[in-house]
Amino acid sequence: MVQELLTAGAVAGVGIVAYLGAAARVVKQYERGVVFRLGRLRDGIRGPGFTFVVPVFDRLRKVNMQIVTMPVPAQEGITRDNVTVRVDAVVYFKVVDAANAIIEVEDYRFAVSQMAQTSLRSIIGKSDLDDLLSNREQLNQGLELMIDSPAVGWGVQIDRVEIKDVSLPETMKRSMARQAEADRERRARIINADAELQASRKLAEAAEVMSEQPAALQLRLLQTVVAVAAEKNSTLVLPFPVELLRFLERATPAAGPVPGPVPLSPPAGAPPSPPAEPDGPPG
Repeated sequence: MVQELLTAGAVAGVGIVAYLGAAARVVKQYERGVVFRLGRLRDGIRGPGFTFVVPVFDRLRKVNMQIVTMPVPAQEGITRDNVTVRVDAVVYFKVVDAANAIIEVEDYRFAVSQMAQTSLRSIIGKSDLDDLLSNREQLNQGLELMIDSPAVGWGVQIDRVEIKDVSLPETMKRSMARQAEADRERRARIINADAELQASRKLAEAAEVMSEQPAALQLRLLQTVVAVAAEKNSTLVLPFPVELLRFLERATPAAGPVPGPVPLSPPAGAPPSPPAEPDGPPG
Protein backbone atom coordinates (compact mmCIF):
# COMPACT_ATOMS: atom_id res chain seq x y z
CA MET A 1 0.00 0.00 0.00
CA VAL A 2 2.74 2.40 0.91
CA GLN A 3 4.60 1.49 -2.26
CA GLU A 4 1.55 2.32 -4.34
CA LEU A 5 1.13 5.70 -2.62
CA LEU A 6 4.77 6.56 -3.24
CA THR A 7 4.44 5.57 -6.86
CA ALA A 8 1.29 7.66 -7.28
CA GLY A 9 2.93 10.64 -5.56
CA ALA A 10 5.96 10.35 -7.83
CA VAL A 11 3.78 10.20 -10.91
CA ALA A 12 1.79 13.23 -9.72
CA GLY A 13 4.98 15.15 -9.02
CA VAL A 14 6.33 14.34 -12.46
CA GLY A 15 3.03 15.46 -13.97
CA ILE A 16 3.08 18.73 -12.05
CA VAL A 17 6.67 19.40 -13.07
CA ALA A 18 5.83 18.62 -16.68
CA TYR A 19 2.79 20.88 -16.51
CA LEU A 20 4.77 23.72 -15.00
CA GLY A 21 7.48 23.23 -17.60
CA ALA A 22 4.92 23.40 -20.39
CA ALA A 23 3.12 26.39 -18.88
CA ALA A 24 6.11 28.47 -17.86
CA ARG A 25 7.34 31.19 -20.21
CA VAL A 26 10.02 33.85 -19.89
CA VAL A 27 9.55 37.24 -21.55
CA LYS A 28 12.69 39.34 -21.88
CA GLN A 29 12.93 42.98 -20.87
CA TYR A 30 12.73 44.29 -24.45
CA GLU A 31 9.83 41.98 -25.39
CA ARG A 32 6.10 41.84 -24.80
CA GLY A 33 3.96 38.71 -24.85
CA VAL A 34 0.64 38.33 -26.69
CA VAL A 35 -1.43 35.33 -25.61
CA PHE A 36 -3.97 33.57 -27.86
CA ARG A 37 -6.36 31.11 -26.20
CA LEU A 38 -8.02 28.81 -28.69
CA GLY A 39 -7.25 31.35 -31.41
CA ARG A 40 -8.69 34.36 -29.59
CA LEU A 41 -6.64 37.21 -28.22
CA ARG A 42 -6.48 37.33 -24.45
CA ASP A 43 -6.82 40.69 -22.74
CA GLY A 44 -3.65 42.13 -21.36
CA ILE A 45 -0.12 42.06 -22.68
CA ARG A 46 2.37 39.97 -20.77
CA GLY A 47 5.23 42.09 -19.51
CA PRO A 48 8.86 41.08 -19.06
CA GLY A 49 9.62 38.36 -16.56
CA PHE A 50 8.27 34.93 -15.67
CA THR A 51 4.72 34.16 -16.82
CA PHE A 52 2.42 31.16 -17.22
CA VAL A 53 0.09 30.02 -19.97
CA VAL A 54 -2.34 27.14 -20.18
CA PRO A 55 -0.66 24.31 -22.09
CA VAL A 56 -2.35 23.13 -25.28
CA PHE A 57 -4.98 25.91 -25.10
CA ASP A 58 -2.75 29.00 -24.99
CA ARG A 59 -0.15 30.20 -27.44
CA LEU A 60 2.32 32.95 -26.55
CA ARG A 61 3.71 35.27 -29.24
CA LYS A 62 6.66 37.46 -28.29
CA VAL A 63 7.07 40.84 -29.95
CA ASN A 64 10.35 42.75 -29.96
CA MET A 65 9.85 46.34 -28.78
CA GLN A 66 13.35 47.56 -29.66
CA ILE A 67 14.04 50.12 -32.38
CA VAL A 68 14.67 48.23 -35.61
CA THR A 69 17.13 49.53 -38.20
CA MET A 70 15.99 48.50 -41.66
CA PRO A 71 17.94 49.40 -44.80
CA VAL A 72 15.82 50.23 -47.82
CA PRO A 73 17.22 48.77 -51.06
CA ALA A 74 18.34 51.29 -53.66
CA GLN A 75 15.44 52.43 -55.81
CA GLU A 76 15.94 53.73 -59.34
CA GLY A 77 13.64 56.44 -60.60
CA ILE A 78 13.33 59.58 -62.71
CA THR A 79 13.17 62.92 -60.95
CA ARG A 80 10.78 65.70 -61.84
CA ASP A 81 13.48 67.33 -63.99
CA ASN A 82 14.02 64.07 -65.95
CA VAL A 83 17.23 62.82 -64.35
CA THR A 84 17.70 59.11 -63.65
CA VAL A 85 18.99 58.49 -60.11
CA ARG A 86 19.38 55.63 -57.65
CA VAL A 87 18.50 56.43 -54.04
CA ASP A 88 18.80 54.24 -50.97
CA ALA A 89 17.65 54.99 -47.43
CA VAL A 90 17.38 53.58 -43.93
CA VAL A 91 14.28 53.38 -41.70
CA TYR A 92 14.24 53.34 -37.89
CA PHE A 93 10.98 52.07 -36.38
CA LYS A 94 9.65 50.30 -33.32
CA VAL A 95 6.50 48.49 -32.22
CA VAL A 96 4.32 50.47 -29.82
CA ASP A 97 1.29 48.14 -29.81
CA ALA A 98 2.25 44.48 -29.70
CA ALA A 99 -1.31 43.21 -30.24
CA ASN A 100 -1.88 45.23 -33.42
CA ALA A 101 1.56 44.30 -34.76
CA ILE A 102 0.49 40.64 -34.61
CA ILE A 103 -3.18 40.94 -35.58
CA GLU A 104 -3.43 43.80 -38.08
CA VAL A 105 -0.60 42.74 -40.38
CA GLU A 106 0.89 39.38 -41.28
CA ASP A 107 4.55 40.48 -41.09
CA TYR A 108 5.06 44.04 -39.95
CA ARG A 109 8.77 44.08 -40.88
CA PHE A 110 8.05 43.07 -44.47
CA ALA A 111 5.14 45.52 -44.64
CA VAL A 112 7.30 48.42 -43.43
CA SER A 113 10.04 47.46 -45.91
CA GLN A 114 7.65 47.42 -48.88
CA MET A 115 6.00 50.68 -47.81
CA ALA A 116 9.42 52.33 -47.47
CA GLN A 117 10.44 51.25 -51.00
CA THR A 118 7.19 52.48 -52.51
CA SER A 119 7.38 55.81 -50.67
CA LEU A 120 11.00 56.29 -51.70
CA ARG A 121 10.14 55.85 -55.40
CA SER A 122 7.28 58.29 -54.98
CA ILE A 123 9.57 60.86 -53.38
CA ILE A 124 12.06 60.50 -56.24
CA GLY A 125 9.37 61.21 -58.83
CA LYS A 126 8.08 64.28 -56.99
CA SER A 127 11.46 65.92 -56.31
CA ASP A 128 14.06 67.72 -58.36
CA LEU A 129 17.68 66.66 -58.47
CA ASP A 130 18.76 69.73 -56.51
CA ASP A 131 16.32 68.82 -53.73
CA LEU A 132 17.69 65.29 -53.50
CA LEU A 133 21.22 66.62 -53.19
CA SER A 134 20.79 69.64 -50.93
CA ASN A 135 17.36 69.57 -49.30
CA ARG A 136 17.38 66.14 -47.70
CA GLU A 137 15.93 67.18 -44.35
CA GLN A 138 12.61 68.13 -45.89
CA LEU A 139 12.58 64.99 -48.04
CA ASN A 140 13.31 62.84 -44.97
CA GLN A 141 10.34 64.38 -43.16
CA GLY A 142 8.05 63.83 -46.13
CA LEU A 143 9.23 60.23 -46.48
CA GLU A 144 8.67 59.64 -42.77
CA LEU A 145 5.09 60.90 -42.99
CA MET A 146 4.34 58.72 -46.01
CA ILE A 147 5.55 55.58 -44.22
CA ASP A 148 4.11 56.46 -40.82
CA SER A 149 0.54 57.00 -42.04
CA PRO A 150 -0.28 53.32 -42.74
CA ALA A 151 2.13 52.02 -40.08
CA VAL A 152 0.13 53.61 -37.25
CA GLY A 153 -2.68 51.08 -37.79
CA TRP A 154 -0.15 48.25 -37.56
CA GLY A 155 1.01 49.28 -34.10
CA VAL A 156 4.34 50.48 -35.54
CA GLN A 157 5.83 53.92 -35.04
CA ILE A 158 8.36 55.29 -37.54
CA ASP A 159 11.11 56.89 -35.50
CA ARG A 160 13.29 58.31 -38.31
CA VAL A 161 13.95 57.98 -42.03
CA GLU A 162 17.24 58.98 -43.63
CA ILE A 163 18.26 59.10 -47.29
CA LYS A 164 21.71 57.55 -47.37
CA ASP A 165 23.06 58.06 -50.86
CA VAL A 166 22.06 59.43 -54.25
CA SER A 167 23.83 57.83 -57.21
CA LEU A 168 24.02 59.82 -60.44
CA PRO A 169 25.00 58.78 -63.99
CA GLU A 170 28.56 59.59 -65.04
CA THR A 171 27.37 62.03 -67.70
CA MET A 172 25.42 63.96 -65.08
CA LYS A 173 28.45 64.02 -62.78
CA ARG A 174 30.59 65.51 -65.53
CA SER A 175 27.92 68.09 -66.35
CA MET A 176 27.66 69.12 -62.70
CA ALA A 177 31.45 69.36 -62.47
CA ARG A 178 31.56 71.66 -65.49
CA GLN A 179 28.76 73.75 -64.03
CA ALA A 180 30.57 74.09 -60.72
CA GLU A 181 33.80 75.01 -62.50
CA ALA A 182 32.06 77.67 -64.58
CA ASP A 183 30.40 79.11 -61.49
CA ARG A 184 33.73 79.33 -59.66
CA GLU A 185 35.35 80.97 -62.67
CA ARG A 186 32.52 83.50 -62.82
CA ARG A 187 32.97 84.37 -59.16
CA ALA A 188 36.74 84.65 -59.61
CA ARG A 189 36.27 87.11 -62.49
CA ILE A 190 33.83 89.17 -60.45
CA ILE A 191 36.27 89.31 -57.56
CA ASN A 192 39.12 90.34 -59.88
CA ALA A 193 36.98 93.05 -61.49
CA ASP A 194 35.97 94.34 -58.06
CA ALA A 195 39.62 94.44 -57.03
CA GLU A 196 40.54 96.36 -60.19
CA LEU A 197 37.76 98.86 -59.52
CA GLN A 198 38.91 99.47 -55.96
CA ALA A 199 42.54 99.76 -57.08
CA SER A 200 41.63 102.27 -59.80
CA ARG A 201 39.78 104.42 -57.26
CA LYS A 202 42.75 104.40 -54.92
CA LEU A 203 45.12 105.24 -57.78
CA ALA A 204 42.90 108.13 -58.80
CA GLU A 205 43.00 109.48 -55.23
CA ALA A 206 46.78 109.07 -55.16
CA ALA A 207 47.11 110.91 -58.47
CA GLU A 208 45.10 113.83 -57.09
CA VAL A 209 47.36 114.05 -54.03
CA MET A 210 50.53 113.88 -56.14
CA SER A 211 49.23 116.57 -58.49
CA GLU A 212 48.82 118.91 -55.52
CA GLN A 213 52.19 117.99 -53.96
CA PRO A 214 54.89 117.22 -56.56
CA ALA A 215 57.27 116.20 -53.78
CA ALA A 216 55.08 113.18 -53.11
CA LEU A 217 55.92 111.84 -56.56
CA GLN A 218 59.61 112.17 -55.74
CA LEU A 219 59.15 110.24 -52.50
CA ARG A 220 57.25 107.53 -54.33
CA LEU A 221 60.06 107.33 -56.87
CA LEU A 222 62.62 106.90 -54.10
CA GLN A 223 60.55 104.15 -52.53
CA THR A 224 60.39 102.37 -55.88
CA VAL A 225 64.18 102.64 -56.21
CA VAL A 226 64.61 101.11 -52.75
CA ALA A 227 62.24 98.26 -53.60
CA VAL A 228 64.01 97.53 -56.88
CA ALA A 229 67.46 97.76 -55.30
CA ALA A 230 66.49 95.08 -52.79
CA GLU A 231 66.26 92.57 -55.63
CA LYS A 232 70.01 93.05 -56.39
CA ASN A 233 69.52 93.58 -60.10
CA SER A 234 72.56 94.40 -62.20
CA THR A 235 70.80 97.03 -64.29
CA LEU A 236 68.46 99.69 -62.99
CA VAL A 237 66.44 101.81 -65.37
CA LEU A 238 65.25 104.87 -63.48
CA PRO A 239 62.63 107.14 -65.05
CA PHE A 240 63.10 110.85 -64.48
CA PRO A 241 59.72 112.56 -64.22
CA VAL A 242 59.10 116.05 -65.54
CA GLU A 243 57.68 117.09 -62.16
CA LEU A 244 61.07 116.45 -60.59
CA LEU A 245 62.76 118.72 -63.17
CA ARG A 246 60.30 121.49 -62.39
CA PHE A 247 60.92 121.00 -58.68
CA LEU A 248 64.70 121.30 -59.20
CA GLU A 249 64.22 124.32 -61.48
CA ARG A 250 62.26 126.15 -58.81
CA ALA A 251 64.83 125.19 -56.18
CA THR A 252 67.86 126.51 -58.27
CA PRO A 253 68.71 130.28 -57.61
CA ALA A 254 68.98 132.79 -60.54
CA ALA A 255 72.54 132.89 -62.00
CA GLY A 256 72.47 136.05 -64.22
CA PRO A 257 71.65 136.58 -67.91
CA VAL A 258 72.19 133.76 -70.21
CA PRO A 259 74.80 134.65 -72.96
CA GLY A 260 73.48 134.97 -76.48
CA PRO A 261 74.44 132.84 -79.41
CA VAL A 262 77.98 133.20 -80.84
CA PRO A 263 77.97 134.67 -84.43
CA LEU A 264 79.16 132.32 -87.04
CA SER A 265 81.87 133.27 -89.60
CA PRO A 266 80.69 133.43 -93.23
CA PRO A 267 81.67 130.53 -95.40
CA ALA A 268 84.60 130.81 -97.79
CA GLY A 269 83.89 132.54 -101.11
CA ALA A 270 80.87 134.37 -99.82
CA PRO A 271 80.70 138.17 -100.45
CA PRO A 272 81.45 140.28 -97.39
CA SER A 273 78.51 141.68 -95.60
CA PRO A 274 77.98 145.47 -95.89
CA PRO A 275 79.05 147.56 -92.88
CA ALA A 276 76.41 148.48 -90.47
CA GLU A 277 75.01 151.97 -90.82
CA PRO A 278 75.34 154.31 -87.90
CA ASP A 279 72.22 154.91 -85.89
CA GLY A 280 72.62 158.74 -85.99
CA PRO A 281 74.46 161.50 -87.94
CA PRO A 282 78.24 161.69 -87.39
CA GLY A 283 79.43 163.98 -84.70
